[in-house]
Amino acid sequence: MADILANALRFHVHRLPAVPAVPAVPGVPGDGAGRTVVFLHGLVVDNLSSFYCTLAVPAAQAGHDVVLYDLRGHGRTERPPTGYDTATAVRDLTALLAALGLDERPVHLVGNSYGGTVALHTALAHPDLVAGLVLIEPPLSGPWLENMLDTLSVAALALEGSEVPRELASLGARKAARLTATADALLNRTSLIDDIAVSRPLRPEDFARVRCPVLAVCGEHSELVPGARELARHAPRCTVRVLPGLGHDVLQGGTEEVRRAVLDHLAEAARQQADQATEAVPV
Repeated sequence: MADILANALRFHVHRLPAVPAVPAVPGVPGDGAGRTVVFLHGLVVDNLSSFYCTLAVPAAQAGHDVVLYDLRGHGRTERPPTGYDTATAVRDLTALLAALGLDERPVHLVGNSYGGTVALHTALAHPDLVAGLVLIEPPLSGPWLENMLDTLSVAALALEGSEVPRELASLGARKAARLTATADALLNRTSLIDDIAVSRPLRPEDFARVRCPVLAVCGEHSELVPGARELARHAPRCTVRVLPGLGHDVLQGGTEEVRRAVLDHLAEAARQQADQATEAVPV
C-alpha cells in the first residue's frame, strides 16, 4: 500500500501485480501481462477493501495488474471539504494513473455503484485511456439519483451531532465506529451531497459515444436494471448481465457470480487484444 499525490490530493492506493503473468504475445508491448484493471468503489461507507477479496485478488491471479484506491474523502484518502462532483472524480483518476505511470496504455475500469458512474464518465472524457468497462449496479437514471440524494440527506441529519460513533467505539465495535464517523464527516462536513445534486444524469446520446466493451451487472430486483438496459440499447458494445434473486448488493450477495462474469469479460478482452496483435505482426 502507498500514498500517492495526484490532483493535489493524497490518495491511498494498493497495487496487486499479475500472478501468474500471462504468456507474452508477439507484437504486444510490455511483459505479457494482462491489462491493468482499476477498481472504483461506491459512496460514503465504501472503500477499496470491498474489492480486495471479492474481485481484486482473483483478477491478479488471472494475470492482470490490479490497482485499488480510496476515492476522494473515503477510506484513508485525504478528505477535502469540496470536489465531490463527477468531473473532479474523473480528474482524480486520470491524475492518479499518470502519477502511477499507467497513462501510456489503456486500462480496464471496474466500478461498483457510484464508482461505475465515475468509470463511465472517464470513458466518455478520455476514450483513449479506457480499454473496457465493468459497471456493477451503475446508477444511470435520474430517479435513482433523486432517491439516493434523499437517502443521503436523511442519513446526514441522523448523524449530525450523533453520539453513535462514540457509543460504538465504547462497545468495541471499532470498524463500525470508524465507518459511521467517516459517513458523518463526508455527509455533514463536505460538499458531497451538494456536488452530487448538481450532477447531470447521462443521456442516450452520451451512451452512444461509449465505444469500448462494456459489461453491466445488476441484481434482478435492483431499480438500476432499466438504466443498464438503456445503456445497452445505445452503447454498441454493451452486454447486461442480470443476476437472479439479488438487489443492489450484488457484490456481496452474488460474489461468485460477479467474479465469474468479470473474469470472463477480462479474459475475452485479453483474447481479442492477442488476436489483434497477432494479426498486426508481419509474416
